[in-house]
Amino acid sequence: MDKHLPPEASEIVISATGKDERLKPYLRSRDQEEKLLDRFRDANDPLKILVVTAKLLTGFDAPILQAMYLDKPLKAHTLLQAICRTNRTYGNKKTHGLVVDYLGVFDDVAQALDFDEQGFQQVVSGISALKNELPGAVQKCLAYFPGVDRTLSGYEGLIAAQDCLPNNDVRDNFAADYSYLANLWEAVSPDPILVNYETDYKWLSQVYISVQPTTGMGKLLWHALGAKTIELIHQNVRVEAVRDDLEEIVLDAELLEVVLNSADPKNKAKEIEIKVARRLRQHIDNPCFRALSERLEALKERHEQGQIHSVAFLKDLLDLARDLVQAEKDTPPEEDEDRGKAALTELFLEVRNEQTPKMVERIVNDIDEILRLVRFPGWQKTSAGEREVKQALRKTLFKYALHQDKELFEKAYAYIKQYY
Repeated sequence: MDKHLPPEASEIVISATGKDERLKPYLRSRDQEEKLLDRFRDANDPLKILVVTAKLLTGFDAPILQAMYLDKPLKAHTLLQAICRTNRTYGNKKTHGLVVDYLGVFDDVAQALDFDEQGFQQVVSGISALKNELPGAVQKCLAYFPGVDRTLSGYEGLIAAQDCLPNNDVRDNFAADYSYLANLWEAVSPDPILVNYETDYKWLSQVYISVQPTTGMGKLLWHALGAKTIELIHQNVRVEAVRDDLEEIVLDAELLEVVLNSADPKNKAKEIEIKVARRLRQHIDNPCFRALSERLEALKERHEQGQIHSVAFLKDLLDLARDLVQAEKDTPPEEDEDRGKAALTELFLEVRNEQTPKMVERIVNDIDEILRLVRFPGWQKTSAGEREVKQALRKTLFKYALHQDKELFEKAYAYIKQYY
């Protein structure tokens, strides 16, 4: 491997406690091995590949692990655990794992594990099978937009596409079909077959973003885009949003009058709706804007059900736009730490019971205080930083006898990583 990759890209992890002298260079203490594994978990570390025989097949937790190259027979629970660990999600960068099977272990794995063959195939799919599904999945999504000119750009293109998704039911159906396609795309990427579908898939992805509910929810879970999809969208973006001029419209009386007296109130309303929705999505994690997002969704639903006509819809949208612009002016930029403290407070209040302490404010303040001491800029991107912060969190939870609650630790750490 060193002939083809930098030497620091790979390491051998093996039990070297026997008498075989060849293995002595790989002898590590438990602490040394853990530091090596921390490097592997660090996305910024050059170490990308671990070569193992039986080590790390069970009990090894590394969501960043994308692929397992399998040239050793694995059976029963060992195989299942290896598959599951490879298949851990990693934020929006990874939705599945990849197992490169050199031995044909998967040829009869369902029978070997005494699983129902059809049920197992729903969990484990071969790349060739996924590639065969891709054309149909693309066409199923495009079928929502009959007659739409996909070369149109800007608001004109988005309005034409959104007109084909007239209500929440249709939008959620499209979201479900698009999500299936997106998972296929992420799984198959970077196979050359994708080149034939890039233009259509990029267009569908941009439409999907444009109709996502501003509250972050529909009748189903709307998924964040995968890493490969985001990368594709940012290459030569075609369906761009024309300039965002909400402030000018709501603050300039003459411009507002022009918009209100538009010759085509339906299309003008749709354009304003897209601008407002796009702006609200920038505040999707801020509770101060939740009411405005819910107001937009309710307004859209009333319009779609024919309860208000296009002119009234446009007027209500402009009122909402005015309130949104004012809310942005009135809401000072929140310190991430303050939002972090708020999130941690909510978490500890949620899990509080008779066995846990009621001093939620003190717990959160203790965590906040110690984190400010141990953290440093960019700590999330280094194994040393993550180790220091996790240790600080464990010490604080231990103080309040909460250190054995693994789920609480993971949730608290997730908030800390986001806000601190």
